[in-house]
Amino acid sequence: MDFARRIERLRAQLDRLEADAFISTSSPNVRYLTGFTGSNGQVLLSAQRGAFFTDGRYERQAAHEVPDLERFVYPAEFAVAFAEVCRQLGLSRVAFEAEDVTVSSHEAMGKTGVDLVPTRQVVEGLRWVKENAERALLGDAQAIADRTFEEITGRLREGLTERELALDIDTTMRHLGAEAVSFETIVAFGENGAEPHHAPGDRSLRRGDMVKMDFGALMGGYHSDMTRTVAFGEPSGELRDVYEVVGRAQQAGIDAIREGVTGGAVDEASRGVIREAGFDRAFKHGLGHGVGLQIHEGPSLRRGGADVLPKGAVVTVEPGIYLDGVGGVRIEDMIEVLSDGAAPIPTAPRELIVL
Repeated sequence: MDFARRIERLRAQLDRLEADAFISTSSPNVRYLTGFTGSNGQVLLSAQRGAFFTDGRYERQAAHEVPDLERFVYPAEFAVAFAEVCRQLGLSRVAFEAEDVTVSSHEAMGKTGVDLVPTRQVVEGLRWVKENAERALLGDAQAIADRTFEEITGRLREGLTERELALDIDTTMRHLGAEAVSFETIVAFGENGAEPHHAPGDRSLRRGDMVKMDFGALMGGYHSDMTRTVAFGEPSGELRDVYEVVGRAQQAGIDAIREGVTGGAVDEASRGVIREAGFDRAFKHGLGHGVGLQIHEGPSLRRGGADVLPKGAVVTVEPGIYLDGVGGVRIEDMIEVLSDGAAPIPTAPRELIVL
């Protein structure tokens, strides 16, 4: 990872922010800028100097993960160390991440006499475009999810509960080398598929059920995210039709992706297919989101969204139709934005699988 280049890109924002330094406190942003993987770290960057803060638990870890920045280990309060470094560097206006800093932290930092400038989505915006190394890690994470799907489909059986299948998915990903799971795995059988984010329970698998599985693996701090819906036995004609509509809607969304289009335009390309089929009210969420150090990050693909897709972003395309009392279908893939199109990352089949 080219942390020095990332830091320089952030420093180039200081004039626009009308600040002489930037303090990042968000853990994903700190990791993006420095490579630090601990749970408590902050990085302060002025035009010429950089300082990294942490507590005593991470002193040794920071020494080898953040070797190129001056490090400050504080015994108790970050605000005290922040004030001292600002004094040493002669800083008067420091931009901070308004969506991460708590009210109490802001009050403590404000008592230092430094003028705090609120900002939003500064580092997050830099993270939209993925470097080659980031795309490689996303691909590694997705490869584990693909293999997990292939193995899991062969283990479905009558009487299996949603909770048991979710655990099997998680365990399989770990056995295949995942550092962790990307998020709490979603498994829904039959009528439970009508809930977009159903929490796995004790519902047992029966013949004729549609099985919705939303899961992902974590590799090197980068997440994968995919959803597949399969049929355990012959599904109803209604759900076969729904699957066909969702499949066409997803492909329409993928076909609309390219550098320079808005997330809203991509959402509409997909949503339009579902609307024309008469299921508009059954598509209950946005089409997709960026994926990287966080499972949900920019750019967003949602109704009316203004985010402009840059080349090199990785986003999900995940249309769904959810019918109360009947069930639901969602198909989701991570897609890399190209200058003239899109490149799906998963290799797992998107066609309806009947087991």
